[in-house]
Amino acid sequence: MNTERITQMEQRLDRATAAVEALEAAIEQYDAVRDDLEALDAYLGSPEWHADRADDEAGRLPADLKRGVLSEDAIWNLLERHRALQK
Repeated sequence: MNTERITQMEQRLDRATAAVEALEAAIEQYDAVRDDLEALDAYLGSPEWHADRADDEAGRLPADLKRGVLSEDAIWNLLERHRALQK
């Protein structure tokens, strides 16, 4: 009887189970934001995005408003990462 081998295999089973469960949860979370990704893709470069960015540049937005979406890079980089994951 090799208890060391059984213990090692149990550890492998535990690690692999935890990794698969984490991946399943991450995939579910990723699937849940597909509509958000599509909306961001449509927003970037749209007339609304340009108007919002012009308002920002003119100082018409509140100073404490989070505005990462008005940076071309923030949305673009996210969408590129999304496209890479799709491949």
